[in-house]
Amino acid sequence: MIRTVVGALGAVTALFPDEIVDLFEKLMIANSGEGTVRGWVRPAIRSEGVLIAGISLFDGRAYAWLMNLTGVFGTVVLLFPDLYRKFATPFLYERPESVEWNERFRSGIRAIGALYVLLAAKTYRERHNDT
Repeated sequence: MIRTVVGALGAVTALFPDEIVDLFEKLMIANSGEGTVRGWVRPAIRSEGVLIAGISLFDGRAYAWLMNLTGVFGTVVLLFPDLYRKFATPFLYERPESVEWNERFRSGIRAIGALYVLLAAKTYRERHNDT
């Protein structure tokens, strides 16, 4: 079940990278029209979505690795949202000094991190209960 949801989210991400960026900015950035996302970000989001959707079609080592990586990333953003913001801003935006994160950022990114950790933990538990 989780694999299907993860695959569907990957497909949505691959099909609508512009909308994903716009939604993220609308929810997390106070001045969403001010920052300019670097040119490689949208193609990278699309590629990530294709990769996730493709890996989710198969239940094997690649999927297990993907979910483990998802759990690690989720743990980092759950525990250290400000570190994520500090790293992500110059990485994703051409003029990082112009980006103003809103007050919902910390709770929003922590919620995403918690969701990632829960998905990874459930997948891990399912894999190890089957053996």
